Amino acid sequence: MRTALLQSSGRPGSVGENLKVLDAAAGRAAAAGAGLLATSELFLTGYAIGDDIGRLAEAADGDWADAVAELACRHGLAVAYGYPERDGETVHNSVQLISADGTRLANYRKTHLFGDFEHAQFTPGEQPVVQAELNGLTVGLIICYDVEFPENVRAHALAGTDLLVVPTALMHPFQFVAESLVPVRAFENQMYIAYVNRAGTEGEFEFVGLSALAGPDGVARTRAGRSEELVLADADPAFLAASRETNPYLEGRRTGLYGSLV
Repeated sequence: MRTALLQSSGRPGSVGENLKVLDAAAGRAAAAGAGLLATSELFLTGYAIGDDIGRLAEAADGDWADAVAELACRHGLAVAYGYPERDGETVHNSVQLISADGTRLANYRKTHLFGDFEHAQFTPGEQPVVQAELNGLTVGLIICYDVEFPENVRAHALAGTDLLVVPTALMHPFQFVAESLVPVRAFENQMYIAYVNRAGTEGEFEFVGLSALAGPDGVARTRAGRSEELVLADADPAFLAASRETNPYLEGRRTGLYGSLV
């Protein structure tokens, strides 16, 4: 499945403008044959917008979901987008996957919050593995800091995730996460990882870009630079199957030795 990564911070604070950016990117991605377009963390609202996060936050089945479903149908591709999700008095840092026919397939709430800002604005999710079937692949969802915990990605591997989509807001000076950690996670868990970052300066944060689709061989199939960019690469089920046969890490585990880890 051709996968498009929209490396962009959009227009912080303006959901309407960000939906326009997403619509334009979906058109370009669809024209290039993509079956999935993924955005950065909190793409629809912006990341460093302070208390406006809570003011703008919307339910998973709200107007934003309808707007994304409409553009997904119109362009004929699935969309995974980051947004602040309101659930009663609670706000989560979430990503939702909507299919090319407008169906809401999966919604994930970030389980590992990063820094004082996120802890002040969000409640962590409690479901570590969220998946959906899409174009012959099992697609999993996590967000940014979650991927830096090996247990999270291994849980997805054990659950059969083929392509792990990771909207992110990776900041300076942590670019080694994009450059080194993400490809290693893909290799050690034998999956594709679509790591989609923000770009540029936003408030006090400098986002480093470097979005990538890493393969199960630990090689980035595509790598963005430091500015706003749409990059594409293929998640190939046949290559994934062959790689898993060559590198059977999950079969080789000795689970009886790992009790102390939990």
